[in-house]
Amino acid sequence: MKLGKYKHFKGTIVEVIGIALDSETMEEMVVYNHPDPVKGKEGNTLWVRPKKMFLETVEKDGKTMKRFEFIGS
Repeated sequence: MKLGKYKHFKGTIVEVIGIALDSETMEEMVVYNHPDPVKGKEGNTLWVRPKKMFLETVEKDGKTMKRFEFIGS
């Protein structure tokens, strides 16, 4: 998986900064910075999401698309 900027299917831009392992399950987790305020949190917060979920496809308005799409380094 490439490090860099990704666009969420809802339009926000995040920056993937690394891959981490869950200490209990050893599941790969994507670590990313959310530069804008989201879900009541200030901007420039770090988030994690299971890699499998980060890379999955979702359906919106009857269209299938990537949850996050790589847009550049």
